[in-house]
Amino acid sequence: METAAPTWPRLLRRHWQRLLLVYGLALGVLAGPAYTMYVHYDFSHSPDTRSYLSVARGEFRGVSITRRYRVLVPAAAAAMAWPLEKVYARIWPQRAASEWPLRLAFYVVNTLVLGAAGLLWYRSSRCYGATREAAALAMALVLSSRWAVYIAGLPMVDSLYLLVFALGYYAAVSRSRMALAACILLGPLAKESFVFLVPWLLIFARGAGRWPVQVAWLAVAGALTFGIRHWIDAQAGTPASASVNNALNHFENVVYSLQRLFSVKGAGELFSVFGFATLALLLVPVRSWARPLGWAGVALGAVVGAHMLLSGELARMAYLAAPAFTVALALVITKVQRSLPSRLPS
Repeated sequence: METAAPTWPRLLRRHWQRLLLVYGLALGVLAGPAYTMYVHYDFSHSPDTRSYLSVARGEFRGVSITRRYRVLVPAAAAAMAWPLEKVYARIWPQRAASEWPLRLAFYVVNTLVLGAAGLLWYRSSRCYGATREAAALAMALVLSSRWAVYIAGLPMVDSLYLLVFALGYYAAVSRSRMALAACILLGPLAKESFVFLVPWLLIFARGAGRWPVQVAWLAVAGALTFGIRHWIDAQAGTPASASVNNALNHFENVVYSLQRLFSVKGAGELFSVFGFATLALLLVPVRSWARPLGWAGVALGAVVGAHMLLSGELARMAYLAAPAFTVALALVITKVQRSLPSRLPS
């Protein structure tokens, strides 16, 4: 008896079920290690985390100009902290009035956002022809990075910026207009250095939107960003020119970053970004994954390099290369998978 061909609704349902399964895998990889980071981290060691906690509370005075405009993740954490605070009041009354509900909210928001970035890495790998198993395994390996744990578990905003890079890369390889629009609208609000990704989008994401379309979205994003920054400047009592001067001051980090880059410690930091998964790229000829990535991969590496040099945070910024690295790793795993015998001897 012949079975009927699956209908479009059934195929669509299966597609979403697979995506939810992959997203669940991403959250499963992140949630446990990031929870340990959230519980045990010594916040006195990180001015970044203290700044973003202040932004989430709406306190902009005294917060570094570099961080005060990155409000989306803190705002989402503040919204989530309100119901969490009610729960804390019933379970741990002594913690309800402390920073614990807000810290927990950052952990939840960042884990969900970074998991979404992982899902887009998976989808990008599938666009390059990687098998489902290889794409999922590559995503899980990249999400096991120590920087993923750091970003998901702490009051940071890097998760959103990683999502922006994931959206941009996915837009380029899948020609998704929705992904491109989301990337451009979120980018300037995620980090000011999004300006370095814009030329990459204009060149390699043209399949998702031609230059006039991208420029139109950039104009909307610019107007929205300008409005939010103007409001924050008014709350903080600082002139708008201060943020421009602060951005130019980042060029002073280039010499320091180069010194760290060409040192033993710097090499160790870079290796720690993707860990031993980096060595997996040597299992097959380099051209088997470098050629598919092409100039888009090279140019993305240059964009990430600019972030590394200007920020002074070599390893954390190097993690922005995760979309391309995941694709390369998935292609390697796919090649190894297909070279194995279809049936192992019993």
